[in-house]
Amino acid sequence: MATTNYSVLFLCTGNSARSIMAESLLNHLGRGRFTAHSAGSHPSGKVNPFAIETMREWGVDPGVPRSKSWDEFAAPGAAPIDFIITVCDNAAGEACPIWPGKPVTAHWGVPDPASVEGDEASKRAAFLEAATALRRRIELFLALPIAKLDARAIKAEMRDIGGQ
Repeated sequence: MATTNYSVLFLCTGNSARSIMAESLLNHLGRGRFTAHSAGSHPSGKVNPFAIETMREWGVDPGVPRSKSWDEFAAPGAAPIDFIITVCDNAAGEACPIWPGKPVTAHWGVPDPASVEGDEASKRAAFLEAATALRRRIELFLALPIAKLDARAIKAEMRDIGGQ
């Protein structure tokens, strides 16, 4: 991996919460070294407002995220992706497109905060918990000496980060 700005794609089924928060966090924490994107296998078409709220409360600018299909990143002519990380168990079990460039893949399953029912405080707590788990994993990922590791070693480290 010779590049100094790595491209990362976070995948989830709906691309409305976890993958959006992971994209925002990595773009914030990995400035200059990483460019993060997110997508879904079956995008919901909308971003959960609690995901945006959680990022803003942390001082992370989520930009104007949109729920989009992973097909955008597998299409001919799409920018190459160095790393693909699934953040939901459903997306990890689905048949993924053939990704150009053979990116390093890993699974970092995080419970879906959007599935939590109840009052707003319960929902906010679920989003905070998911964002905290993602941030810890992203910080560990950022600490990896990626330029010094081969793809197999990076994959093993990424699996460890995800608890696999």
